Amino acid sequence: MVADYAANPDNAPSWYANIKSAEWKSPPPLRIGSRVAFIAHFLGKRLAYTYEVAEYIPRERLVMRTAEGPFPMETTYTWEASVLGDTRMTLRNRGNPSGFSRWVAGFIAAAMRRANRSDLTRLKALLEKQQAKQA
Repeated sequence: MVADYAANPDNAPSWYANIKSAEWKSPPPLRIGSRVAFIAHFLGKRLAYTYEVAEYIPRERLVMRTAEGPFPMETTYTWEASVLGDTRMTLRNRGNPSGFSRWVAGFIAAAMRRANRSDLTRLKALLEKQQAKQA
């Protein structure tokens, strides 16, 4: 459930605090080569970028890279089932800022780590709430 929900771009605005919208640029479902445009607000800036799916193993790994946007960026999700039946999800963003952003790259990296932790906490709470409603 965690991987299915998190890998669906339509759900991104519900659990990513900074993502305001997601729009399919290729037909669903998600697969290698799929393209999705996102609008985000981060550190007071509006960011518009399009990700292309580079790797996708359902419920295991998803790697998306920017096809268009302010700078090259890659987001990787991984999911691992635990022996207790829950899921461990990791979220990693990598990018190569240019221009002024290069000068504040350390600050941006720290802000991204905080945002990622917050987003994963939000996702966990959202899915636990949904699960409780179904029980």
